[in-house]
Amino acid sequence: MGAWLQERLSEFVDVAGFLAAERFVYHSGASTAGGDAYTPHTFVWFHRDLADEAFVPGSIHVIHRDERIVVIDKPAFLSTIPRGRHVVQSVVVRLRAELELPELSPLHRLDRVTSGLLILATERRWRGAYQSMFQRGEVCKTYRALAPHRPDLTFPVTVRNHLSSRRGQWQAEVVAEAPANAESLIELETVVGAAAVYRLTPRTGRTHQLRMHMLGLGIPISGDPLYPTVLDVAVDDFATPLQLLASEVRFTDPLDGGLRQFESVRRLPLHGEDTGVSPRRERP
Repeated sequence: MGAWLQERLSEFVDVAGFLAAERFVYHSGASTAGGDAYTPHTFVWFHRDLADEAFVPGSIHVIHRDERIVVIDKPAFLSTIPRGRHVVQSVVVRLRAELELPELSPLHRLDRVTSGLLILATERRWRGAYQSMFQRGEVCKTYRALAPHRPDLTFPVTVRNHLSSRRGQWQAEVVAEAPANAESLIELETVVGAAAVYRLTPRTGRTHQLRMHMLGLGIPISGDPLYPTVLDVAVDDFATPLQLLASEVRFTDPLDGGLRQFESVRRLPLHGEDTGVSPRRERP
């Protein structure tokens, strides 16, 4: 087993050191010894050493918690799940420890740079029913965005087009003349000098849909590091949050039939270290 691990993993980890420290284990939890006979179709588990991660500022506000779900208000720059360079600094890793919920898992996506409401299942047994609800489009989500004010535009406006994302590309793109697969309702809410707060209601859930639809109207969301131009922003630069907030969510609970309605405690504009916070939480 030692020779096999060396061949497969020496490029990534110190195999000899891991074996000596008993950091390779079988599914049973027993440590893997370098001299063990090679056994095919056997899983060997280990934890890599993680690179140092900058602490993401801003509070994770727990809006609601019960036996089945946890609703939180996420700050910008905090990844939802551990991936790439963001492992410890993710909602899942931080809250599993803080709430003592080892099976806590998100029920939908929220970009790392987007702030606001995120719903998680407390245990694996509840996940399927709630995830299916999201997949069927039965959850009404409302966002708010700060962007330039254009008096020449008429609102409300519904944007429909075909959005596509390609592996290895940061930006999504509009595919002209293809059938629409993305739809958003965009409404003007408040004018603030040269900027405005817009109410965004996505009717589909494509990658970067709201950011692309605002860009297409000529009013890109303030603080966007990808649209219209990809900016070279350091991973530990938290100075300029994207001014996009997942502000409201409403659905009928698939298990008890009750109306669930939650509202973010954050308000636009969002600030670099944290965000403006209002005392409002769950609606009755």
